[in-house]
Amino acid sequence: MKQTVRRVGREQRELLVGLRLAVECLALFGAALVTLVLTGGFALPPYVALVRRIRQVTDRQRLRTGDVAGGPVPTPYRPPLPAGLADRTRVLRTDPATWRDLGWLSGQMLLGLVFGLLGPALWLAGVLGVLAPVVRAVLPPETVFQLNGIVIDGQPAAWAAVPIGVGYLLLAYLAPRYLVRAEARFARWLLAPTTAARLSARVEQLTETRAEAVDASAAELRRIERDLHDGAQARLVALSMNLGMAEDLLDRDPVAARAMLADARAGAHSAMSELRDLVRGIHPPLLADRGLPGAVQALALASPVPVDLDVRLTRRLAAPVESAAYFVTAEALTNAVRHSGAERITIEVRDDGTRLRLRVRDDGRGGADPQRGTGLRGIERRLAAFDGTVRVSSPPGGPTEIDVELPCGS
Repeated sequence: MKQTVRRVGREQRELLVGLRLAVECLALFGAALVTLVLTGGFALPPYVALVRRIRQVTDRQRLRTGDVAGGPVPTPYRPPLPAGLADRTRVLRTDPATWRDLGWLSGQMLLGLVFGLLGPALWLAGVLGVLAPVVRAVLPPETVFQLNGIVIDGQPAAWAAVPIGVGYLLLAYLAPRYLVRAEARFARWLLAPTTAARLSARVEQLTETRAEAVDASAAELRRIERDLHDGAQARLVALSMNLGMAEDLLDRDPVAARAMLADARAGAHSAMSELRDLVRGIHPPLLADRGLPGAVQALALASPVPVDLDVRLTRRLAAPVESAAYFVTAEALTNAVRHSGAERITIEVRDDGTRLRLRVRDDGRGGADPQRGTGLRGIERRLAAFDGTVRVSSPPGGPTEIDVELPCGS
């Protein structure tokens, strides 16, 4: 019963919010017409300010529609706007989303007004019909009133109005949910991005992610080149020099030549170790030998913080996908160990057939922000090349959860 009362109250509240929004839309639509008709959009500051205000209202309606319809309504606007006032005005005036916003304003004026008044009116009519005999008995005999075309001038007519009142109450109970959904569908139809806008946004996103992937690849190549130049290459040059000097001293001073050969052998071992580390950073041999479950298990065993591991993966994935998932898990685990102060970390790996889902959760202090740290930004850049997504939840005080989805369809 309490849930029913709350639902009815929530639906009536939504209708009243729509009514208030209709009044606001009326003011904005009137101001937009005046601006467009009288100035043609050339009153630059008023026009830009008006469109900005309209977009604030429509963004608020998108959030409200997402709550009602059960799914978010993305913003269709083209970011970012130009810096110049004239260019900004031109872009706003030619953006199809601006005109769709105006269409929604005009429709919301009518829907919000009708639906907002209809909801309370049905309840009032229902209550009046059910209480018609009582009202008839209280009012003076000469007073006459009507309900749904029935003239109530006596008790028989009053009792005849009771079934009508019950019908109104039933309609008042059932109709608001459909009215609210109709208003939400209308808003989604006009305020959601069109197919062309979604394709354009997708192209822009792919262009941006491709550029990030190219930059990340170039940075990785520079790192490998720097590691080779400063590490293994330098040691190999020193090894070559030691071997040359040992060759010169072999006949004159065998003891010194033997010492140089020992140094050369130590340098060779160091160069081989650095090369192995470099190769491991590019593609870990353990990942190639044992697959993603074994490689993640090795990460968990090497962690100084206890790790609870739950891997549900029954097949080998493509090598690039396994490599991306491994390094993302390693980076998230490293961040948790270094910065969270956690006492326990949980790693989950799921394969649902089309997407690989990773979750790294710690019980640390929280407060992780991708905008402030290079580790999380590195995860985003690595996933961008695969059209993957990452969501970070890290309220102050914890816990921190990093959820990753990576396409892995066959």
